[in-house]
Amino acid sequence: MSIRLRPTLNAPSDPPTAVPPLSPAEPLATSLGSRVPRTRTGAAWLGICVAAVLFVVLIVFMLENTSRVQVSFVGMHGNLPLAMALLVAAVGSAILTMVIGAARITQLRRLSRRQRR
Repeated sequence: MSIRLRPTLNAPSDPPTAVPPLSPAEPLATSLGSRVPRTRTGAAWLGICVAAVLFVVLIVFMLENTSRVQVSFVGMHGNLPLAMALLVAAVGSAILTMVIGAARITQLRRLSRRQRR
């Protein structure tokens, strides 16, 4: 019978190797390995960049769709720009999706708690 241990963050799986001293011309990434660790800050920065690009696309979309359309919803009637009507519909569907997702997450958490007991 053999026991297999899982590596932890404090105990490296490989024995430590000597890191050669850095020369000024040598970049840090090539001396320590070609992978740069991923961090939460890096992920947040990427998310902000993607959001900024999406906002630019949204602004261009709204500027190109300024013609007014007639909208009827649950007995209400009105005129508003096409881009605004589509934006309201998209935000409404996103909120509906989040409510349904939150209900499903709550349902799964309750089920998980019941199975643990």
